Amino acid sequence: MAVPALAQTVTVPGQSTTATYMDYMKTVYARAAGSDMIQIGLTAFDKDFNLTPIAAESWSQSADGLTWTFKIRPELNWSDGEPLTAEDFVFALQHAATTGYDFAWYWSFAGGIKNWDDVTAGKADVSTLGLKAVDDKTLEVTTTAPKPYLPSVVSLWYPVPKHQFDKFGEEWSTNVETIVSSGPWVVKEWVKSNNTVTLAKNPDYKGPWTPEIDEVVLDSSLGLPEVGVPAFLAGDVDMTSLNTGQVAMMRQRYADQIHTNPVFSTNYISFDLDKAPFDNVDVRKALYYAINRDELTSTVLKDIAIPAHSILPPGFPGYSENVAKQAVFNPEKAKELLAKAGYPDGKGFPDIEIWFREEGGYNGAILPPMAQYLQSQFKQILGITMNIKVMPGKDWMEGMLARKNNIYLAPYEYDYLDPSNFYGLFYNGGRHSYHIAAYDDLVKQADSAPTWDERVKLYEQAEQVMIDQGLIVPLTHPITMNVVSEKLGGDAMTPNKQGFYPNWSGYVYTHLTKN
Repeated sequence: MAVPALAQTVTVPGQSTTATYMDYMKTVYARAAGSDMIQIGLTAFDKDFNLTPIAAESWSQSADGLTWTFKIRPELNWSDGEPLTAEDFVFALQHAATTGYDFAWYWSFAGGIKNWDDVTAGKADVSTLGLKAVDDKTLEVTTTAPKPYLPSVVSLWYPVPKHQFDKFGEEWSTNVETIVSSGPWVVKEWVKSNNTVTLAKNPDYKGPWTPEIDEVVLDSSLGLPEVGVPAFLAGDVDMTSLNTGQVAMMRQRYADQIHTNPVFSTNYISFDLDKAPFDNVDVRKALYYAINRDELTSTVLKDIAIPAHSILPPGFPGYSENVAKQAVFNPEKAKELLAKAGYPDGKGFPDIEIWFREEGGYNGAILPPMAQYLQSQFKQILGITMNIKVMPGKDWMEGMLARKNNIYLAPYEYDYLDPSNFYGLFYNGGRHSYHIAAYDDLVKQADSAPTWDERVKLYEQAEQVMIDQGLIVPLTHPITMNVVSEKLGGDAMTPNKQGFYPNWSGYVYTHLTKN
């Protein structure tokens, strides 16, 4: 389609990978930059993380909780003029289920789509999936168990243009000439050598969140802060992320232009509940109270993390202040609990070794100094000697799953915006082989409860079980820093109700203006 001459252009770093397909439903981990911006998801989250109808104008759940009906907005079309239909959404997941999609686990774990596992394993025909286009604008989804949070999960369900796929096969999403868009942006240019993509405002888009700028350049050659910051200083890019060594300098020069963004990730300590000394609840709770999280994040981890008082990060749906206020630094209580467990001032306590994995990115800067801080705190306050072992990620995960050690420093970043994502880590064995009946029962009820208020109350009770039994010790939530040009404005440039700025995502680009 013809793209008009453009006036307002914003340049930002894109994904720092090279990719073949401009199709999120073909590949998530090796997709082209912008592939989730040119299509319209069924739902999305605004900057306060409120669920918002996007391609679906409404939805309803059956009485038994197993079937969802989504009504597609009648005014939506592909950028070539073809109507966007429910069949395009059905085809997207049917194709994903049968072609080795690298995000297939999500539609089983989070989506719970009927027959998903059997179809992806080749044990059942794709026609048996719990997906149905009732008519052009009515989409029906059947799950194996009640999933009251399915409308959140489907924020990552994008349509695939079946009419283009029928003509060009997988190649429809490899060439600018054949890529069609259902969302607010169209692909104007794609430099594949470095995965740099120019997106133009879609003049025919009639859905929510219409862009207020004309063009976005996702320059993946600037994806690393080491390259992005010099480009920002030269005026070649309007935003870039900062690494830990750049924050102080950039804050001095651009104090009012530094935006803090939540990662929605939690670092915590977990245990083998069946191995001494952590088979004793008082030992586990002693560690819970022996950590000064404010000192840890304000000094050791300055500018790269905030204190964690819950498994859920602040601002994440379902976050509870009632839970968070309990994770306080109380060295006297920690000493009392350790003495109660039979180890006054750490006497007789065996030497322990905490395992954590080698990481890149934000956690690569957090985990090593955090482990050293914990080592010092536990020695100083409790008289405990804790050694540290750093391991390759594969070895660490295998060791944790096989319960080869009794204490772990564990990171986890969310997969979807619902509390079930985090609480599921510890449900019925889960990631850490925990089998706590009281916890499992509450999480099971919460996962299928029909109203949001009921679910939040049950999850809060479940986390209280975690606190009472010392199942985890929450430590920190990573944050990231961006420096943003003062030329940019709009709602995307104001903080949300938690004081964070929205991550650079579809919401940001469509709510951005040039001053």
